[in-house]
Amino acid sequence: MTRETTPYYLIDEKRLLKNLKIIRRVREVSGAKSVLALKCFSTWCVFGLMRQYMDGTTSSSLFEARLGHDKFGKEVHAYSVGYSRADIKAVRKFADKVIFNSISQLELHHGDVRGLKLGLRVNPGISCSHFDLADPARRYSRLGVSDPQALLKAASLISGVMFHFNCENDDFGQFSSALDRIGRRYGSLLKRLEWVSLGGGLSFTNAGYPLGQFCDRLKAFGGKFGVQVYLEPGEAAITGCAELVTTVLDVVHNETDIAIVDASTEAHMLDHLIYRTSAKLAAPASGRIPFIIAGRSCLAGDVFGHYRLKARLKPGSVVRFGDAAGYTMVKKNWFNGLPMPSIRVRRLDGTVDTIRRFGYKDYEASLS
Repeated sequence: MTRETTPYYLIDEKRLLKNLKIIRRVREVSGAKSVLALKCFSTWCVFGLMRQYMDGTTSSSLFEARLGHDKFGKEVHAYSVGYSRADIKAVRKFADKVIFNSISQLELHHGDVRGLKLGLRVNPGISCSHFDLADPARRYSRLGVSDPQALLKAASLISGVMFHFNCENDDFGQFSSALDRIGRRYGSLLKRLEWVSLGGGLSFTNAGYPLGQFCDRLKAFGGKFGVQVYLEPGEAAITGCAELVTTVLDVVHNETDIAIVDASTEAHMLDHLIYRTSAKLAAPASGRIPFIIAGRSCLAGDVFGHYRLKARLKPGSVVRFGDAAGYTMVKKNWFNGLPMPSIRVRRLDGTVDTIRRFGYKDYEASLS
């Protein structure tokens, strides 16, 4: 592989393919279709591979809906917490399904999207999120409609509903119980509809996940209510398929050794900063030597994590952070004017393409 100036994101199509094959198997066995959640991963240079195994995309904004239409093709599910009139007029050109967050938005805009399949987001009052920030069932949640009677009254205007209540949920039993609750509470509504999305956040591509039981459960749910089931995998589609490759610039000591790399959590792996989690280390190897690995922004808390390594880091050492696809490239920013990581792809045949490099002109163009 040609040496590339760090930092850069490296997507591995062979690793991606493992997840995609599981997604295809779920569709073949259960009948559930999968649409890629663009809010998690929108790096369209690998959409050519992904579209062979997935049924389309789901979006959270007009721009995401257009990107799904233009770069992925197939089905386009367009959801937004709040549509403007201009959004609706634009999104109807790209979407197959338009999903509203509230009954008031549905009533306001449905006349402008006649001929498309319309849906509502439902808040079932349950959640598997480990973080209040990401909990759609949190107190005062603005996400979705919860009242079954209100939904039944609006049923004549819609053909489907979306439930989004999982977040990094790898517990099949928890998911199955939630599905039972949804069936009991919203069964009368579901029997009047054509399709239902169960959202994303289900870690069904993880090693050891009971895939057979998962498929049986999805098939039974769809059959019981006579609906086409959709899943919205984001992380499940791309987990484990990418790294952020960095180089150590300096090592300082303040009670412990701290390696400073040429990237930043704030700018390049923002979710770890938001949720106060540590980045997974793909290399170097683990051992007994304590090290903090930190970014080079001026933010005091710009820290990737605390690690124990087999060998000491020094300037020039390469550090690879794993699971660097989901909620990374879609959130990268120009904080501190730091160089933006390039985007590279290791293709199925082993060749590596450098898809995009970013420079000063890109930074300048992001401002005004």
